[in-house]
Amino acid sequence: MQFFPKTIPEIQPEILPVKQSPPEIVTFDVGGMKCAGCAKAVERQLMQYSGVISACVNLAVEVATVECQPGAVDAEALAKKLTDNGFPSQSRLGENQREAEAATIERRGQEIRQQIKQLTIALILIILSGLGHVLGTKAPILSNIWFHWGLATLALLLPGRPIIVDGCRSLWRNAPNMNTLVALGAVTAYTASNAALLFPRMGWECFFDEPVMLLGFILLGKTLEQQARRRAASALQALIALQPAKARLVDFKLSSLDLRSQELPLDSTSAVYDPQYIEIPADRVRVGEWLQVLPGEKIPVDGEVCEGKTTIDESMLTGESMPVLKQPGDTVAAGTINKSGAVVMRATRTGKETTVAQMVALVQAAQTRKAPIQNLADTVAGYFVYGVMAISVLTFLFWYFAGTHIWPSVLLGHGAMDMDHGAMNMGNELPIIHYQSPLLLSLKLAIAVLVIACPCALGLATPTAILVGSGIGAERGLLIRGGDVLERVHQLDTVVFDKTGTLTTGNLTLTDYLPIFQNSEWDLNSDINVGNKQDVCSTIDGVSGNRQDACSTIDGVSGNRQDACSTIDGVSGNRQDACSTIDGVSGNKQDVCSTIDGVSGNRQDACSTIDGVSGNRQDACSTIDSKLLQIAAAVERGACHPIAAAILLEAQQQGLPLLAAEDFCTEPGLGVSALVEGRRVFAGNAQWMKEQGVAVATQLSGSLEGKTAVYVASEGVLLGVIGLKDTLRPDAKAAVERLRGMGLRVMMLTGDTPSSAAATAQQLDLTEADVLAGVRPEGKARAIATLQAQGCKVAVVGDGINDAPALAQADVGIGLHCGTDVAVETAQIVLMRNALMDVVESIELGRATFNKIRQNLFWAFGYNTLGIPVAAGILLPATGILLSPAAAGAFMAFSSVSVVTNSLFLRRGFRA
Repeated sequence: MQFFPKTIPEIQPEILPVKQSPPEIVTFDVGGMKCAGCAKAVERQLMQYSGVISACVNLAVEVATVECQPGAVDAEALAKKLTDNGFPSQSRLGENQREAEAATIERRGQEIRQQIKQLTIALILIILSGLGHVLGTKAPILSNIWFHWGLATLALLLPGRPIIVDGCRSLWRNAPNMNTLVALGAVTAYTASNAALLFPRMGWECFFDEPVMLLGFILLGKTLEQQARRRAASALQALIALQPAKARLVDFKLSSLDLRSQELPLDSTSAVYDPQYIEIPADRVRVGEWLQVLPGEKIPVDGEVCEGKTTIDESMLTGESMPVLKQPGDTVAAGTINKSGAVVMRATRTGKETTVAQMVALVQAAQTRKAPIQNLADTVAGYFVYGVMAISVLTFLFWYFAGTHIWPSVLLGHGAMDMDHGAMNMGNELPIIHYQSPLLLSLKLAIAVLVIACPCALGLATPTAILVGSGIGAERGLLIRGGDVLERVHQLDTVVFDKTGTLTTGNLTLTDYLPIFQNSEWDLNSDINVGNKQDVCSTIDGVSGNRQDACSTIDGVSGNRQDACSTIDGVSGNRQDACSTIDGVSGNKQDVCSTIDGVSGNRQDACSTIDGVSGNRQDACSTIDSKLLQIAAAVERGACHPIAAAILLEAQQQGLPLLAAEDFCTEPGLGVSALVEGRRVFAGNAQWMKEQGVAVATQLSGSLEGKTAVYVASEGVLLGVIGLKDTLRPDAKAAVERLRGMGLRVMMLTGDTPSSAAATAQQLDLTEADVLAGVRPEGKARAIATLQAQGCKVAVVGDGINDAPALAQADVGIGLHCGTDVAVETAQIVLMRNALMDVVESIELGRATFNKIRQNLFWAFGYNTLGIPVAAGILLPATGILLSPAAAGAFMAFSSVSVVTNSLFLRRGFRA
């Protein structure tokens, strides 16, 4: 048997792009962080874990946010790793999130109470130490050197013990922090004083007061800082507290519910047997269940009022102090307070999907996102403590080996405690030392350098400002997504508004019906006999024939217009006589057919006499308009847009049954189409008609000047046009003027027609150059990109799906919460209230917050840049100024307090 090789064609496999799953976000509560160095150490440890993409640590709120590959990180294992390295951590995962948050709050409360207890002891020791100097010989015991030794020892063993232990552990873990510097300074001062006490022949002075005062000032500063940070986070805690714990579930099958009942069951057993309601945890409510809410209670979940009427206090969500009336059909949000009446509501969103839960998540996320300006501070903080320790060593070496020899006069001075312990006589005062030891002076300067450096100020500069700013925003219904957004807000020079639903109310109303019957096989006029549809109003769109031809066939007689119109009533005469007698009324041409060609007058009067019957327009043309409206409503039923809502509402108000429609297709920015009674119908703007091969006359477009025109066509034939008009928001013009007053350029971007956009722009005093009209959704993003290419920093304000590309492209996207979820998710700033003035306030808040960040960073860098050289003795040769370790500790303690306090001053500019 012979085998012949067979060639198999090579099959090229089709390479399909693998859809990347979005990264997983894990949040941790991290304790044990004392300064920016600690935060940097935590970030470094998180980044070393396999599967972690990025990590961001917030020192102010003690929270770490980790972005990781889906399923690649064990949150509990990562938390354990941080805990083992000295930073007690707990992940915010699982069903016990509420319990975890409560535990975190309790832990922080215990830390503050413990800190206050330690501070109290330290202050008592400082007072006793100070009395020894004030009273002198009047109180021999208080001025005794061994008494001061005891005070210093107690200061290190009691209030200073946690600082020293943490500082040593951090140094051992190769992650030194602020406590490391304080511990080194306090222990060194205590050790040097002990050496002076035990070996008086060295001629050193004792400064046991230094560690006592140093630790006391440090604890005072940390306590004040902690209280200020707690106050800064109060807005977020208030938001978290808004989430109710209980809900009252009622039976939706009951035909009638007793809304007047305000008494709860006495125990859980009676609740089980009570047919009216049963109390369950709010996080166990399911979508679709009915809940009863009594006056004074919080709304448990997002929902819709089904029965009853009440007023709701929504101030914590929107910042609006006035209660809002709610009745059946209105929506209510979780956490808002029922003020007046009992209602029954149906749950629509529960758990993490509720409005208040999303607000909490947004604010928490915002507080962990850093501003790019913080990058320099983070870089410095990573090496700050090592740098300070190196400077301290260099300070000691310089003064001991060179400084005291170059400037011997610096050794002249008095003992720090006004005591001389050379003779070791208990309680006996000895002569004052006039010359300091070079070794002791060098050591004191080195300790002062260690103590005065403040990495805390660097670490708290950005997060505390963001914490306060985001809290103010949350109270006012302005949700800013992070420090990076604040920095971009500060750089803005252009604000671009969407028109429909943003600058305008979005509540369109129908103003015009213009049916057209050119070559249409659709029987729009099935209920009245008009004759040839083409001949009836063929010149409405200026396409077929002139007006003479159209009107001459009203009675089926050809001829010039005079003949045609004059024979309508069989009377010959001039055109005025003929037309004036159509309805038996003497008048000019305007009275008869003025609006058939879209020029002037009331179309109702004209059309009512087409069939020779005087009276209401309904007699002649209502069937035509109703059929056109029915067709348009059937198509628009498949769209989600203010135009579609307006057309459907008009059809509903007229009681028109919706025609059967299927196969809906939406082309964003153009229009919609559907199969209506077997025919493909298109409804949209003039560009949409052009793409479908439907001719639209310019005269017709001109008749709808300043309005939104919706053209309806089928099988290449224009059936008619519907005109709609929108109204400007009440605060639109004021918001635009305020933004201009802030030095911002204001523009309008819309997919609407240029004429409609121009009418809105005129009301806002916008120039032609500031209006971009007829722009499709994908074109909106390109328009924003063009502005950015010109060097503009652009904010986009929008509320719809069509605005999402532009919001994503903009430097800052501002979305109205009343808009679509897509717009809200894409935006960097979310406005909870339906008010354009909030755009102004959000930009003002962003600018003010970023200015605070810059002030804090300037102070933090400036303090350390000036303080460390002064502590190192740069002023000593010229001025004799020597900064003691205790004074250096006081400066360090209050530097971090000043940063937090400056951030809290932000509230002064945004008082309600």
